[in-house]
Amino acid sequence: MSVALIAGRGALPAAVSLAMPERPLITTVEGFAPDGLAVDVLFRIERLVPFLRLLSDRGVTQVIFAGAMTRPHLDPALIDADTAQLLPTLMAAMRGGDDATLRAVLGIFEDFGFQILGVPDVAPGLVPGEGVLAGTITEADRADAARAATIVAALGAVDVGQGAVVQQGLCLAVEVLAGTDAMLASLPGLPAALRPDPARGRGLFYKAAKPDQDLRIDLPTLGPDTLGAVVAAGLGGVAFQADRVICLDLPAMQGLAAELGLFLWARP
Repeated sequence: MSVALIAGRGALPAAVSLAMPERPLITTVEGFAPDGLAVDVLFRIERLVPFLRLLSDRGVTQVIFAGAMTRPHLDPALIDADTAQLLPTLMAAMRGGDDATLRAVLGIFEDFGFQILGVPDVAPGLVPGEGVLAGTITEADRADAARAATIVAALGAVDVGQGAVVQQGLCLAVEVLAGTDAMLASLPGLPAALRPDPARGRGLFYKAAKPDQDLRIDLPTLGPDTLGAVVAAGLGGVAFQADRVICLDLPAMQGLAAELGLFLWARP
């Protein structure tokens, strides 16, 4: 069986491709090329059906989605007749949020006979299981992580975000449309009077999949750069949902966490 990787921006597509036993066919939407990975096929959403037929003609039977992608601007002049029949479904899903949009996309690929694989299926080493992976965690950290997990589950239930920052039980920030980097970058500007005394616990950044999320697509992703932002935000570490979060380079993250004095915890 032949596999196609539907790649978005960032380093994840290259990491997934490298972890697979054979190089997949690398495809991407125009304007969303991945980092460090040669692309075999460029396509546009306006011509989605011809792209799906091309995959079939090349013997592709399985596809995997990896990388960041925002909703592209559609050019009505480029839409072919067959793809036009799919647009009402896609547009209705987009009004329902990211989760609904992703489910609609997966449904279209499945309707054309493709099996959808997830990152855990092809690169399980990128999705750590339960354990303290660097540093040590305290009872205060456990309490903050539990509080953050409750908050992220509530956010995910309404399709808002996958991350939160909690310090001594106080929620300092939540992840919204701008993403993790913007959330962490906002913390140094938070008035000191609003932050607890770090001597009693520096707090943490927590990341998790949304409740009932389809694990084949859009899993939360962490990388070494995340740890630098966590230090700049004055936090003590990172906790994340075990078996549900991608770590782009876990050995590098573990080494950097030790160097920076952070903990790294895959929480059950």
